[in-house]
Amino acid sequence: MVHRVAVIGAGPSGLTSMKACLDEGMVPTCFETSDDVGGLWKFKAKPNRASIYRSLTINISKEMMCYSDFPIPADYPNYMHHSKILKYFKMYAEHFKLLQHIRFQTAVKSVKQRPDFSRSAQWEVVTENREGLEEKHVFDAVICCSGHYTYPNLPLKDFPGIETFEGKYLHSWDYKGPEDMQGKRVVVIGIGNSGGDIAVETSRVAEQVYMSTRRGAWVIRQVSDNGLPVDMKYNTRFVHILFQLLPINFFNWFGENKLNAMYDHSMYALKPKHRWVLQIPVINDDLPLKILSGSVVIKPNVKEIRGSTVVFEDGSKVEKVDVIVFATGYNYDFPYLPSNAMYKSGHRVALYKHVFPPNIEHPTLAVVGFIHGLGAIMPQAEMQARWVTRVFKGNPWSTTSIRLSFYIVSKLTPLQVDFVSYMDELAGAIGVRPSLLWLFFTDYALFKKVLWGPVTAYQYRLMGPGKWAGARQAIFTQFERMNQPLKTRQV
Repeated sequence: MVHRVAVIGAGPSGLTSMKACLDEGMVPTCFETSDDVGGLWKFKAKPNRASIYRSLTINISKEMMCYSDFPIPADYPNYMHHSKILKYFKMYAEHFKLLQHIRFQTAVKSVKQRPDFSRSAQWEVVTENREGLEEKHVFDAVICCSGHYTYPNLPLKDFPGIETFEGKYLHSWDYKGPEDMQGKRVVVIGIGNSGGDIAVETSRVAEQVYMSTRRGAWVIRQVSDNGLPVDMKYNTRFVHILFQLLPINFFNWFGENKLNAMYDHSMYALKPKHRWVLQIPVINDDLPLKILSGSVVIKPNVKEIRGSTVVFEDGSKVEKVDVIVFATGYNYDFPYLPSNAMYKSGHRVALYKHVFPPNIEHPTLAVVGFIHGLGAIMPQAEMQARWVTRVFKGNPWSTTSIRLSFYIVSKLTPLQVDFVSYMDELAGAIGVRPSLLWLFFTDYALFKKVLWGPVTAYQYRLMGPGKWAGARQAIFTQFERMNQPLKTRQV
């Protein structure tokens, strides 16, 4: 019987894991290396510290990113600055009385099975506090929430001549702001969301910014039709049903035509090698304008570096480069876990439903938040945590296979899943997946909201374990909360 649970990390995944433990009558103890909650959302001006950059605004709207039973305040903007996101996490922790379960400035050194693991299923956790004192603990279960933005991927060996570079190079992990880019010539390598944001921001102060991409990317806007947040417009259950019914090539054709109607990706040198739905797109409203104004120039993959000259695969060169920013993603590791707990299967990490190591005798070790879908980590991690604690409690876990993704799986994108499919799969295992048929006959007004409206996390609090009385009202008022911060002038 699981009673005491160790939660490693007090970021968004760790917070919701603690709450899920409390909801199931368990006692969590969270170990957090820093002095506050929020994980990487805590801005730190010092380099070499995992955090976000000073100007970061999230590219997922507030209704789509909030926890399922704690809506973000109505007056908060739809796309929030990182300071407001951190404030929301603190509000969540205080509201559900999570702070008393956190041991701050305490690092986890090791997690290993106890000698009698076959019988007890327990774990020994060794921690180290700020004074350097180690302490041993025994827990019935462990939830790892240390995330996957901890180990920057800096593939210098893929860039011949980098050792001759006369300027400064850094990983996007170390980027805090554009202050050091004033009047510089900058090359950004990588066209993910971080690369796009950094290229746009530095172009405002740099002499010139070049953006190198190996594959290209489809770029979508945060502001969609009629000014709605794009995820509230298109991430709906109806669209998800269409994805199950219609051929994938139809959505490739439809999506690519719609994006090219806004800005021709071939003309802007953005067109990728992959089709529209095969990889999570870049979300950036400003990048096309910066390309059109010449502030950002798109280039192919880097072939080599010669002193201050960067040579690209098409033979073109950029001379007098001052700064190279590697927006090349992250590696992942759980150094405190036993070596047999985590292993790779192709590019993916071998975790059952991206949560449980399949080769552990008892399912009392789980990884929460180690996932990437076209949506925020908060609702996905919350769903994982709810399922994990049900499994800890002794409820049988589903053995049905999950549709992981139709996305391309690569070395740097091993965690991608289809957001709604993944959420629904775990929700079905818990018993909280909304039933459209049941809603059609019992609450037609709600049925329409669930079918046609955005797949917000509130839908998974309508029924089953953890049902929240405010879920229906939250769904009916989600567009009111979207509109609230925009009511700044009577028209």
